[in-house]
Amino acid sequence: MINGSKKYIITTWGCQMNEHDSEKMSGILETLGYISTDIKEEADLIIFNTCLVRENAELKVYGNLGELKALKRHNPDLIIAICGCMMQKKEIRDIIKEKYKFVDIIFGTHNIHKLPELIANHNQHTRMIIDVWEDAGNIVEGMPAKRKYGFKAFVNIMYGCNNFCSYCIVPYTRGREKSREPEDILSEIRELANEGCKEITLLGQNVNSYGKTLTSKMSFAQLLYLINEIEGIERIRFMTSHPKDLSDELIYTIRDCHKVCEHIHLPFQAGSNRILKHMNRKYTKEQYLDLVKKIKSEIPNISLTTDIIVGFPGETEEDFMDTIDVVKKSEFDSAFTFIYSIREGTPAANMENQIPEDIKHRRLKTLLDTLNPISHDKNLQYLNTIQEVLVEETSKTDSTVLSGRTRTSKLVHFKGDKDLIGKIVKVKIDNTKTWTLEGMLIDG
Repeated sequence: MINGSKKYIITTWGCQMNEHDSEKMSGILETLGYISTDIKEEADLIIFNTCLVRENAELKVYGNLGELKALKRHNPDLIIAICGCMMQKKEIRDIIKEKYKFVDIIFGTHNIHKLPELIANHNQHTRMIIDVWEDAGNIVEGMPAKRKYGFKAFVNIMYGCNNFCSYCIVPYTRGREKSREPEDILSEIRELANEGCKEITLLGQNVNSYGKTLTSKMSFAQLLYLINEIEGIERIRFMTSHPKDLSDELIYTIRDCHKVCEHIHLPFQAGSNRILKHMNRKYTKEQYLDLVKKIKSEIPNISLTTDIIVGFPGETEEDFMDTIDVVKKSEFDSAFTFIYSIREGTPAANMENQIPEDIKHRRLKTLLDTLNPISHDKNLQYLNTIQEVLVEETSKTDSTVLSGRTRTSKLVHFKGDKDLIGKIVKVKIDNTKTWTLEGMLIDG
């Protein structure tokens, strides 16, 4: 424990994995006696949890880091730490050492459990401490977590990735796949249920390959059946599914387990078989469309979302139109769209025929012009229906307006009392927009 009440703030970029890592660091710090603050000027410890997947997230880190120099000058006792995916790259660590000498602690994705030791070492030495592991080693269980919400929670079921998509840095920053033991996962979820948690989101870079590293093999579908039986948990979500590993068994499990929500995030990235091969995605356009057809046949009310990259090296207009074709045939509820950006250290960074920026932006506009009307029409199907909504928060501009999500992950806004936050309520949808639904609370 530290002497007195010191304050910390953690800024997080990136995916749900990073968000949950920050929850764990918050839990660790609060067991040490730190308390959270939103004001940088009053913090005794500032941590940046970084992302390397997208270029703009990386640039934001450098921009925000530069702003901390004045804070450090004003308060020399302030501890500044940087962790996460960016720190797994030696070249970036070298930049931090050279240009941001006021940073005190650098650590990576594999050793956040060492945070108390790193802080203690800093307090005994004045030099910059760098502790980055190239491999995670054994999974560390039992780390505390200060979760953002009490009624919903992230739960890691595995770490790392073995897919090596040619554009992606994740296998190099998160390491190889390692699955958690099922009983450790179930024990964590039972504890969450006992604390009043209603919804869990299972996390993994590719949840569909869960269990492959376990001594006693268990599939992701089998794990879902076990979680479905835990009393108190009312909703089960998961992120993310790789199309090449989404089995019939899993489709039937989503259909048959009443707690598993009717939503699948299924990135297809590109519609051209030639580009998919260069991306090392290990499926074809035809296989993806067949999978979508099977999912929608077995689970008619499913909400399907995806990730799409435009402007991958060598992408022709014909390749791009294959992507548009997949969008039209799959009728996604929504999509995360990205302009390809070079990630040093990935095979795609060295590919020839990099696409000019103006062409990338033109293709992105065409993609969005195709996606948005489909999203609008999908939402229109909810008009005058009654939906179960897990209430999450009040509006930032109007405290009488609540927001939450349906089982299909649609965001709904409606009038209501803030005491409903954390509860599942019924809402009649009376207005639909491209990205959100609006409705009226139904008593009982």
